[in-house]
Amino acid sequence: MSALRIVVAEDDAAIRALVTHHLEREGFEIFAVADGNAAMRAARELADMLVLDVGLPGVDGFDVARALRREKRELPILMLTARNDEIDRIVGFEVGADDYLCKPFSPRELVARIKAIVRRAGHAYDTPPRLLRFGRLEIDEAAREVRVDGIDARLKPREFALLLMLASNPGVALSRRTLLERAWGFDFDGDERTVDVHVRRIRQKVEEVNGLPATLQTIHGFGYKFARR
Repeated sequence: MSALRIVVAEDDAAIRALVTHHLEREGFEIFAVADGNAAMRAARELADMLVLDVGLPGVDGFDVARALRREKRELPILMLTARNDEIDRIVGFEVGADDYLCKPFSPRELVARIKAIVRRAGHAYDTPPRLLRFGRLEIDEAAREVRVDGIDARLKPREFALLLMLASNPGVALSRRTLLERAWGFDFDGDERTVDVHVRRIRQKVEEVNGLPATLQTIHGFGYKFARR
């Protein structure tokens, strides 16, 4: 099954990067653009779904949605806006938006809304389990195994979840809170240093015992990242 393709049209580079990161982490294929004309081209050629900022330069989000609906394109559209006026929400729905989210927004809410829209549209968004290879190191999501030279390192479930999340985002620094939320659940209220204990165990079982170079790098005062190699 191929990944669902989402065009993210947002002129704010920081928001665009944040949305892209969280959606890619969920297994979606993302095409990010920064203006209305690019949004229309990408939506016509690439998209299964469109995340569309209202305040785009060139052609605004309302006009992009209006043009796509005039062309009878049925791809789901989630609109983003910095304004919380009722009239903007009404206009958004009138031009064909499926949902509407005001800034600032929680990335978790964005992901949840997108999944709900995708389900309503009848799309499948689950992606096949990953098999990640980094030299002698292999992370098999289907088997829930981390292997070095083909031998299972026997990680515990949360150790596996932490390593898989970091390895799925090589070079990206992830905070302890983010790692906790993903591996323990959003309702976990324990000490963030729990992550440090599990990272130490991963290093011992995967790197130290097998003589592998360090792959889990500490970002002091923040969290960890998986080193690009």
